[in-house]
Amino acid sequence: MKDHQLKALIQVAESGSIRAAARAMNLSQSALTKALRELEEDVGAELLTRSYRGIDFTPAGHALLVRARLAHATLDKAREEIRLLRGGAGARITIALTPLVAATILPPVLTEFRRIQPDAALSLEEGLLTQALPGLLEGRLDFAVALANPEDLPYEVSFEALAEVHAAPTGRLDHPMASARTWAELKDASWVLNLTDGSMGNHLVRWLATQGIDTPKNVVSCASLTLMLELMRRTDYIGFGPTALLSDSLFGAGLQQLSVTPLPPPMSLGILSLRGVPLGTSAKVLAGLFTRRLRS
Repeated sequence: MKDHQLKALIQVAESGSIRAAARAMNLSQSALTKALRELEEDVGAELLTRSYRGIDFTPAGHALLVRARLAHATLDKAREEIRLLRGGAGARITIALTPLVAATILPPVLTEFRRIQPDAALSLEEGLLTQALPGLLEGRLDFAVALANPEDLPYEVSFEALAEVHAAPTGRLDHPMASARTWAELKDASWVLNLTDGSMGNHLVRWLATQGIDTPKNVVSCASLTLMLELMRRTDYIGFGPTALLSDSLFGAGLQQLSVTPLPPPMSLGILSLRGVPLGTSAKVLAGLFTRRLRS
């Protein structure tokens, strides 16, 4: 398994075809095809299938692609570390953050990080678990600060729980269900929930099922926090999210928590990273700042 073979596999995935990949790598199609065939012989499995629709990855191809991307991302980080040690350009860090973190502790963390690492290039992404996990496994993210149930995470991802996050049903001000005190009173309500893995909406639905409480039937599934908030503010749809975020004077303007009991147990908020892969120097500094803030 050679470096140029793995690069060929990655480029085919990014370009969508052998011809486009060969052009991007300044190779002939025959040279690129040879590299891929040698890779298939090395791993003992077919990695790509070709049809009138183009190139598709086999299950083996998908599995190897994830590892190949991670290997190259890890090597890029190593090159970056060496360049920094030799006085080269600033570090590049990409992280994913849940909106709760972005609205609360990110401003002071970023201020402190800029004081310590003024030349580092920082990129931020949305911290939904469905987006953060592929980013970590493929090496695109250094780490993520997100909500997670540790038992639902793949082995390759480690999770350091740092805080507990409570959540509650929330609706617009003067919502017709504002006086509700039990889940039974909300059984016919309209809901807007993020039901993706690791989300608070998913956490709510699973908890209701374990308690023998009817789960919401009229549900709009929404993975966009912006769309969710607009529905909650402008209609009678009820959402479910972190109390610290939805009660914030700016973020939760026009919203009020419904005093329903009992409530699900809190979810864990913490740092996700690749198991066995050390963070780069600058990423380690940034992760340490988030850790200190969350623990306090």
